[in-house]
Amino acid sequence: MPFFEKAAASATRLAGSTPAIVTAFTLILIWLCTGPVFNYSEAWQLVINTGTTIITFLMVFLIQRAQNKESAAIQLKLNELVASNEHASNRLVSVEDMTEDELKVLKKYYSKLALLSKKEQNLQQSHSIEEAEDIHERKKETKGSKVKVK
Repeated sequence: MPFFEKAAASATRLAGSTPAIVTAFTLILIWLCTGPVFNYSEAWQLVINTGTTIITFLMVFLIQRAQNKESAAIQLKLNELVASNEHASNRLVSVEDMTEDELKVLKKYYSKLALLSKKEQNLQQSHSIEEAEDIHERKKETKGSKVKVK
């Protein structure tokens, strides 16, 4: 893992920790307590303004990096689930890379499915215990046929 990636991961973990919150709170209290000493001068105010601006600027990038990594991991997990399900459409693998127009077409498709399912008499009809048992049995049969013992 490159140095910057390790440093960013460490900073992300540290920034979200209890000691970091306590440290930030303590620094603000110290700054507030020093106000009378510095007669609440512009320099005194500039210290907190500059410090918080710099920290905020850096945290925006750390947060975005963490979100990007988390989002990529979730997309990969979802892609694995779609790819491994024989009944799922492989067109949904890497759906995040589709154009907005392609996504609108898919949304129409799934909206139509939702409308059709709402026409059913009740939710149990489309998600019944019997259906769950049938799916379970099919998976057992499929798993058994894939594993061959010599």
